[in-house]
Amino acid sequence: MASLVVELVTPEAVLYAGEAQGLMLRSTDGEFTVLPEHATTVGDVVPSVVTVATAAGPVAFAVHGGYFEVVTAGSARDTRATILAGVAERTSDIDVPRAQAAKERLEARVAAARTDDDHAALTLAVEALARADLRLRAAHEALSAR
Repeated sequence: MASLVVELVTPEAVLYAGEAQGLMLRSTDGEFTVLPEHATTVGDVVPSVVTVATAAGPVAFAVHGGYFEVVTAGSARDTRATILAGVAERTSDIDVPRAQAAKERLEARVAAARTDDDHAALTLAVEALARADLRLRAAHEALSAR
C-alpha cells in the first residue's frame, strides 16, 4: 500500500517528520492537498497554516513562507512531501497573549510610520504585522479545533 511521509524543516529544526494521511498547504497557485501517490511537484508555500493529517489527528503549523516538493517513486508508489520554511512554528506552541501584545505593538509601529511618512519603516512594520496576524489566526484555529 502506498504511503505518505511528510517532513517540515526550518533552518533551526525539523518540526515534523513522519507518516501522514495527508498534507494541506497553500501556494501562489492555490490550495494543495497531498495524499499518497500524489504527482511529483514543486512549488512555493505562501504564509499560511499548513496542516499534516495524521492517524492521531491533525498537526498544524504557522508557516511564514517557503517551498515544498512532493516526490512519488518506487514500485510501492511511496510519496515524500518536504516543506522547507524559513520560519515556522507548531500552532500549539504559540503563546496567544504574547502574540496579541506583539500585534498591538506592531499596529502602533505601523501607525507611527504612516504619520512620519517613513516608507521603509512602514514596509517593515506591515510585513511584521502580517506575520503576527498569521500567528494569532493559526493559534485561534488550533484552539477552536480542540
